[in-house]
Parts: sequence; C-alpha cells; structure tokens
Amino acid sequence: MELLDKANEFEQRKWSRISTSDRVQASRDLKNLILEINEVYKKTREQHLMDVMKRLTAIKRKVESRLKPQMVV
Repeated sequence: MELLDKANEFEQRKWSRISTSDRVQASRDLKNLILEINEVYKKTREQHLMDVMKRLTAIKRKVESRLKPQMVV
C-alpha cells in the first residue's frame, strides 16, 4: 500500500537540523497523509492503520512544536 510506504518514510526521516520552511512543508505533508490514511481506516477499521496515524500525529506534533514561538515570561 502506497500510503503505508509514505508513512514509513516519514517515520524513518531525521527531523533534526531542518529549516523552518522544511518543517512547514513536512507538517502539511503529514496532515494530508494522516487524512488519507483516515479515509481508508473509516472503510476497513483495521487497527494497524490507527496505530500508524497515532505515530504520525506524534511526529507532526513534534515538528509543529518547533514552529510555534516560545512565550517568554
């Protein structure tokens, strides 16, 4: 399945030392990939697809946390 290959590629990718524009693009790509997998999951209800979506969401949160400015108090 092509979606799972893309998901595996994102999981294997190194996320350190990438530029801000690369992080923005990766976040968008991850969002689209998660939504595509979700459409398949709705039809099949296969648990491994849910597990993949959870792992990708965790990666997406890490990438996006680096994009948001830190509030200094």
